[in-house]
Amino acid sequence: MALGRLQTLRNIFETVQIREFSTLLASSRSNSKSISNGKFPHITLRCISSCIYKDHGGIPWTSGDKIMLRSTTTQEPISYGYMRSVTTKAKAPAQARQMGAVKVSMLSPGIIYEPYVPREKIPFWKRYFTRNGWKRTKEDLTSELKNAYAIAKLRKSGYSKKQFYTEAVTIYKEINTQMANGGKGTLRKLVTEHMYSALKNEIKQRESVWPTVYWELIEPIVKVRTLRARLIGVDRNDLSKVFIQLTLEFLAKQKFEAYDGKGAVVSGDRNKEVLVRDIWVFEKSLFHPGAYWRLCGRIKV
Repeated sequence: MALGRLQTLRNIFETVQIREFSTLLASSRSNSKSISNGKFPHITLRCISSCIYKDHGGIPWTSGDKIMLRSTTTQEPISYGYMRSVTTKAKAPAQARQMGAVKVSMLSPGIIYEPYVPREKIPFWKRYFTRNGWKRTKEDLTSELKNAYAIAKLRKSGYSKKQFYTEAVTIYKEINTQMANGGKGTLRKLVTEHMYSALKNEIKQRESVWPTVYWELIEPIVKVRTLRARLIGVDRNDLSKVFIQLTLEFLAKQKFEAYDGKGAVVSGDRNKEVLVRDIWVFEKSLFHPGAYWRLCGRIKV
């Protein structure tokens, strides 16, 4: 008797499941037909049937069914293990669309990928005999592998550490000099588009308080070292199209003095050397012909 009741319940449950599936299938076909017939011309249907995302090389694509309105600019970060990819889709103006296809190129990703953060030293026993220590060891090892991968990629383009440091110090000196002199025009070639806008605002704010400043770099510079190296891809279909970012630490002696509108000294002393530590991020394209190093960001110390 109990077995018969159980079999009856099972048959009823399977019947309900079949009906629900048939209803969903019919609804799905109806919606697909409506969209294909153009009833929703301003809506794009994006569907990925399955998506597996893991930390080691997974790609966080859009999963599930999503109906979303079209936007003028869409930016999607994609992870390729030791390299981050940023793709940009831009909708061209009406006049440009009438003239034909328009090729959109990105001059700079406009971000600092994994900004450098100083890590506190931990004791040997804590690193290798605690759970948090093992986690920290894994993070440090992963970061070093990313550094090595980026530098290896850079060396294929003829990278020389000594030559780069010389160029970086020159850029460091020129940017600081132009910041002190208010030379906005010269800065444009030394920094990325996003950084140029930020530096212009800094100059404007500084001039409202200190109309004139004196700045001098005491050469040779005390110390330069690389803290981090990262790659940023811009084309998911072509892994050779990448930007590289190198985070450098500058330790240099400088002289600084600021004046008010009447020429009186209000801050600093031009006769006194001050040891200053700066962390700057330099960026370069590895696929644009004639690309050169530019400042893309600064990290507060």
